[in-house]
Amino acid sequence: MSGDLYSLGLGPTDGRGLGVPGTAGAAGPRLADAAFVDVHYHADPDAYRRRHSAVAAGRRYAEHGGWVVLKNHLGCTAAQAREAREQGQPVSGSTVLNSPAGGLDPQVVLGSYYRHGDGGGARLIVHLPTVTGRPHTSRLARDPGHPHLAAHPMPPLTVSEEDGRLRPVVLEILRMAKDLDLVVSTGHASGDEVRRLVDAAVELELPALMLNQPASPMTGLRYRDLAELALAPMVYTEQTALTYLLGYQSEEDFRQVLTLLPRTVYSSDLGQPSQPDVADWLALSASWFARFGLDPQRVREITRDTPAQLLGLGKENSDV
Repeated sequence: MSGDLYSLGLGPTDGRGLGVPGTAGAAGPRLADAAFVDVHYHADPDAYRRRHSAVAAGRRYAEHGGWVVLKNHLGCTAAQAREAREQGQPVSGSTVLNSPAGGLDPQVVLGSYYRHGDGGGARLIVHLPTVTGRPHTSRLARDPGHPHLAAHPMPPLTVSEEDGRLRPVVLEILRMAKDLDLVVSTGHASGDEVRRLVDAAVELELPALMLNQPASPMTGLRYRDLAELALAPMVYTEQTALTYLLGYQSEEDFRQVLTLLPRTVYSSDLGQPSQPDVADWLALSASWFARFGLDPQRVREITRDTPAQLLGLGKENSDV
């Protein structure tokens, strides 16, 4: 991790694991030892070509004392993450309920849960569909991860029926997440769908619902909207670097979320060859935090404590 981030309150931990590379204990890397947590990073293989494999990404985060959650639009990263942890890398997994993985099916969630194991102390993140069929032209320069995808895009899925109500299977998945102690992410749901998901999370007393990159054009929620949704105690809001880097979010909205919003989870959403590598992202983040006047306590809150709480509620990380 860059010296700038050290000066803002982030740095090596006490040597129990991740803060000092190569010192993971016999049980392997643990989330509780991380100096910072990135809940959203893309590694190969994925729907698009990525900069690093799971193990290589894990090495980058280990070098800086961090923890990373891998995300993959093709489906589940739990097995990849488990293999990486066995090689000493600070990695946990997620599953994305897009069509190639089996779609909105509780059995898909269950299979990922089994593959994930204890996740190094991190709960599995279950992302609702990210390929929804809604019009959106990405500003990213990217190549398909497999030639077949160029001519055969993934069939879209949405969490709601035509009348706007959440699909019954989505409610079933939310109940399963409560029973199995999983994190649910809203995926690329629309703003209206996100509001319905929050209402359902409150009604079902879900342990955690993460609003997935809500500033993206596919969701379109801004600080004022998010402050209202954050009144629900299980709502965690992801603020990605990528939405700002691509110009999808104004600097003022970015600043308000980073400085003011409760339970903000700062993440990268990187891994694309055209975007910054891990070290460069950390340096950029430090410069943004300094420009916006974040104190060390707030930096630690959004980069370590809140994401670790999101991933570790009900598990071994009651101290974070």
